[in-house]
Amino acid sequence: MCGRFSFAPGKNIIEEYFGFVPENYQARYNCAPSQPLAVISNQDTGGFSYFKWGFVPFWAKDLSVGSKMINARTETVSSKPAFRQALQTRRCLVPADSFYEWSHDAEKTPFRIMLQDRPVFSMAGIWSVWTGPQNEIITTFAILTTGSNTLIQKLHHRMPVIFDSKEAEKIWLTSNLEGELQKLCLPIAAEKMDMYPVSKKVNSPKNDGPGLHQQVNQTELF
Repeated sequence: MCGRFSFAPGKNIIEEYFGFVPENYQARYNCAPSQPLAVISNQDTGGFSYFKWGFVPFWAKDLSVGSKMINARTETVSSKPAFRQALQTRRCLVPADSFYEWSHDAEKTPFRIMLQDRPVFSMAGIWSVWTGPQNEIITTFAILTTGSNTLIQKLHHRMPVIFDSKEAEKIWLTSNLEGELQKLCLPIAAEKMDMYPVSKKVNSPKNDGPGLHQQVNQTELF
C-alpha cells in the first residue's frame, strides 16, 4: 500500500522535471492522508493543484469515507463503483521523492524508499469532486497500488504504481484506453529502487522536516 510519502526536493529540481512548481511550495517530508497535497490532474496538466488525500466518491454522504480510500488497487479499480468513473475520466500524477513502508517485525521500523537514478518521480492517482451539504466543493484523490517487486516484498505485498518515464506519465494523463492504462500499472523494477530505515517520528503526521529522511542505525531485519 502507500500510506505516507514525501515531496521535498528543491524548487529547481521540481521545475526541471515537471516544468513548473506548486504555488506556495513548501517541502513536505511526511505527506499523510486527509492533507491537501500537490498533484497534476488530467484537467490541468500545466500546473499543480492541491487535492485532499483520501478519495471521496461524489455520491458519498460525508467526507469520512475518504479515510478508508487512500489507495485503489489496480486489479479492481476499473470494476469498483467508487473508482470506475474516475479511472476513465479523472486521473492525476502524485509527485514524490520517496514513500515510506514499515517492517513486519516487532519493531515496525519505517523505511524510506526511493528511486536510485532520480530525485523526484510520479505515482499514479485518481481523483473525485465531492459537494458537501453546505455546497462546499472538495476535491480528493487516491494513489493506485500494485503488487510489490522483490525489494518491497521484504516489507509489504503492495506498493504504489510509480512511473519510470515521462512518456508513461503523459499516457496516464491523456489516454482513454483502459488496456493502455493498465499496462502502466506494473510494479517498477526492484533494481531501480533503494531503501533504508528512518526514525519512527515519521509515524506521526505531526512530525515533518528533513530529519525524517535521515538514515538510522539498527540491526539487520531480513
